Amino acid sequence: MSDVHGFVQPRFEGVKQAMAASLASGADLGACFAATLNGEPIIDIWGGWADAEQSRPWEKDTIVNVYSTTKTMTALTALWLADQGLLDFARPVAHYWPEFAANGKADVTVAMLMSHSAGLSGFAEPMAPTDLYDWDLCVTRLAAQAPFWQPGTAPGYHALTQGYLVGEVVRRITGKSLGTAFREIFAEPLKADFHIGLPASEDDRVAHLVPPPKGAAIADVSQSELTRNMATNPAIDPIATRTRAWRGAEIPAGGGTGNARSVAAVQTIMANGGMAGGKRFLSEAGVARALQEQIAGMDMVLNMPVRYGMGYGLQGALRMFPNERTIFWGGYGGSLVVCDMDARLCMAFAMNKMAGTTTGDMRAGMLMASVYAGLAA
Repeated sequence: MSDVHGFVQPRFEGVKQAMAASLASGADLGACFAATLNGEPIIDIWGGWADAEQSRPWEKDTIVNVYSTTKTMTALTALWLADQGLLDFARPVAHYWPEFAANGKADVTVAMLMSHSAGLSGFAEPMAPTDLYDWDLCVTRLAAQAPFWQPGTAPGYHALTQGYLVGEVVRRITGKSLGTAFREIFAEPLKADFHIGLPASEDDRVAHLVPPPKGAAIADVSQSELTRNMATNPAIDPIATRTRAWRGAEIPAGGGTGNARSVAAVQTIMANGGMAGGKRFLSEAGVARALQEQIAGMDMVLNMPVRYGMGYGLQGALRMFPNERTIFWGGYGGSLVVCDMDARLCMAFAMNKMAGTTTGDMRAGMLMASVYAGLAA
């Protein structure tokens, strides 16, 4: 089923055709793509199947686990607190979370958490997959452990830990969990169907992730001890995203459930100068904080060159997007969100057929290239 539903403005018809081709070829099973320009929707399309058995069509309101695209929602929540004057990224984490000072971390700043440079890319103690559902256990262990490298000296992707670390700072400041703060500040005002901690009432709408080919995951191709620790302690099984335990837990670095429409609805704030849905959420200066480079270099976990701003990826030597003031992040398997502040353009892609890596998967990139082609036409 390669029919694509939804709407595109006429100049972006190529985006719809590209998604139809991806579904027809089998590169995608089910997928959705959305974009806003100057805060207004210009594309909202979906198609394919919500499960490998092809028993459920991907519908307008289908949602799916987007893994690390969730990090942009966590980052936005922290940026909002900073814009309100409640959070200072330059302060030590221990200013907000005193227990975190243990084991040589007294000088680790919140900015280091936001930019994957705090030396806490994984858990030091053995972790079972179900431990990820226990917030207090996760944050207690991270507060107690020593960094894997000197904080602030090098980037190393905090794939799962970043959500607990930033989320606990948010909790210490607001008294609310990250999922609750995000919902109240952004999701509810924008009526955005994105959840960090999904209510059981929404389970029937969730598409099933189809795991990547065996042997293609990052832990299978990397010899790095830090990479293996991140990917296997605990091991991440995409099938777990079909369980109530995973969906209901708040895993702010990788457990978010939504679709392209809801991701774009929220992240439009970052692309559109702090405005979305006709409401101002952040100041222009508050949004621009995300562009401030915190660290750059070879990521010790991803084994690739990176530039990290405040919670988002920045353009590097290899320019992926035409405009410099562009921030982005994506999730394991292929989801992606891009906020182009120069064009006031936000684009989001979510799908259920996973690629083996977060890099080298061109499905979202092809759709986004078609958007830029439409803008230039």
